[in-house]
Parts: sequence; C-alpha cells; structure tokens
Amino acid sequence: MNHYNHTDDIPDLPAWLERGRQLAANPRLLQDLGRGKTLCLLFFNSSLRTRLSTQKAAMLLGLEVMVMNFGSEGWNLEFADGTRMDGGTAEHIKEAAAVVGQYADLVGIRAFAGLKDREADYAEQVLNGFVRYAGVPILNMESATGHPLQALADALTIDTYRRTARPKVVLSWAPHPRALPQAVANSFVQMMRRMDVDFTVTHPPGYDLAPGVMGGLQPVYDQKEALQGADFVYVKNWSSYTDYGTILNQDPAWMMTADKLGDAYFMHCLPVRRNVVVADAVLDGPRSLVIPLAANRTVSAQLALAHLLETNS
Repeated sequence: MNHYNHTDDIPDLPAWLERGRQLAANPRLLQDLGRGKTLCLLFFNSSLRTRLSTQKAAMLLGLEVMVMNFGSEGWNLEFADGTRMDGGTAEHIKEAAAVVGQYADLVGIRAFAGLKDREADYAEQVLNGFVRYAGVPILNMESATGHPLQALADALTIDTYRRTARPKVVLSWAPHPRALPQAVANSFVQMMRRMDVDFTVTHPPGYDLAPGVMGGLQPVYDQKEALQGADFVYVKNWSSYTDYGTILNQDPAWMMTADKLGDAYFMHCLPVRRNVVVADAVLDGPRSLVIPLAANRTVSAQLALAHLLETNS
C-alpha cells in the first residue's frame, strides 16, 4: 500500500513538478479521478491553509470529504501495546484507526510534535499508528517531524519563479516567541536535497537539525554570509533538536529585513509573526511569494492525492 508521508514518497520529482504545472493551468484536469471515493481528514491540531487547500484539492479530484477536529472532538488515544487502559486514554489507536479505515478510502492526518519527548515525537506515534492500522492510504498533513505537502508546494513555487537553471536557495532560521517543531524545516531540507539547487541552511549555534535530515549538509552560522547571492530565502523558526523543544536564542537580529533579502524572493509557509520573523517591508513587498506559495498548497495536495488514488485503485 502506498502513502504520502515523506518527501521520499515522491518517486519522480521532475514528473510531479511537470504535472503540477498542468494542474495549476487546469485545476479540473483530474476531476473524475476520485469520483465515488471518500477522503477523511483528521485534525489533531489547528489548521487554515492545510485544511482548506486539501479540501479544495479533494473536491477538484471529485472526492467526497469528511473532516473531524480529532484533538477536540475525538477520544484521547492510547498507543502502547499491552497497556492497562485505566487512566486518561479512552480508545486505542488499533481500534480508532481501523474504524476510520472503514469509513474512508483515504485518510489525512495532522498531528504536531509535543516537543517534550524527542524519541516519542520522532517515532510519529499518531501518523504511524494510522499507517499501521487504518488499512487505507494515509496523507501526512503535517506530523511531528515533517510536512511533505508544504515541501511539495515549496518545490512547485521555486520551480515556477526560478530565474536561473540552478538557483541559490537559503533556509534561514528566525526568532519566535514560542517553541516550534522542526517539521517544516525538516521537509524543506529533504526536498531541496532532491532539487537541482545550490542550497544553504543558516541558523544560530544550537539549532542544528537532525543529522539524518541534513544528510551531511553543513549549516552556516553567519546569516549574512549565507544570504550572499541568494535567489530564494525561505524563513522559518524551529526549536532546538539537541536541547529538544527549547528556545536557545531570540536574537531579533535574525529577523528577515528588506536589506538582508536584497533581490531574492521571500518564502514562508504561514502563519507568520510580523516584525518578529519578518519585517512588514518584506512581507508586503514585491519579492514576497507567500500568497502564490499558499495557492500552490492546493496543487501539492492534488498531486499527492492523485498519486494515492492512482497507486491504490
């Protein structure tokens, strides 16, 4: 059974990007592909772009859609095998996922990291529980450690706006008042490693991503040096992986400004804290791609869902 839970689940990225261009030009190109099938979207955490873009993508493919805010409407789930459930958990993942699989042909899961226990978060208990027990294809709508739908939209956007055959892409950390997961950054790095780009990651010391994510890529701790000659600058906050879930640095000097951006395009997954992560002049300026990037979330969801429908027909 095929799922879309990781950027590695894309078998041929250039082919997907080409199909994405076709869907962007003709959103109803595959309008009958999902006819007669149902997609169930389960949200353990809040969402705006992911929820709406995935629902729209499903409708453009002819799918029926059911949505449940599991975090506030579902039972607390147990994940451990052999446990005595005499505490706060009311339902085991084995039954919950299997039941959902009876109602839907495809299931989308959005479940963030808790940022308390790195081992538990990187084990992806919610996502992998549904993969193991639902019996239907699973779509990752952001998990504890990855956001492959966002990364695919990022790739589509860079492919559309590139001005050179091999653009320089920089992922830059930015300050944030809250501790945020590494999910978006992880998937962006993994996607850029598959694209023909000159890729750099810059962040303060202590914010190195997981070694398996970086794949030998060495970060640059000097933001000014990293930004030189950039064509695309993707800005994102993440908390420490080593000192898991902690904020080690809130230096406002890492905020993205128009002077730092220069002639590069600005990218961010949204939502974004104005004048903390990025200055108004950048976000509202002519080099900002945040709205076209958000629009590409529909295309990325169409691509992933079409792949699941075609490989599991």
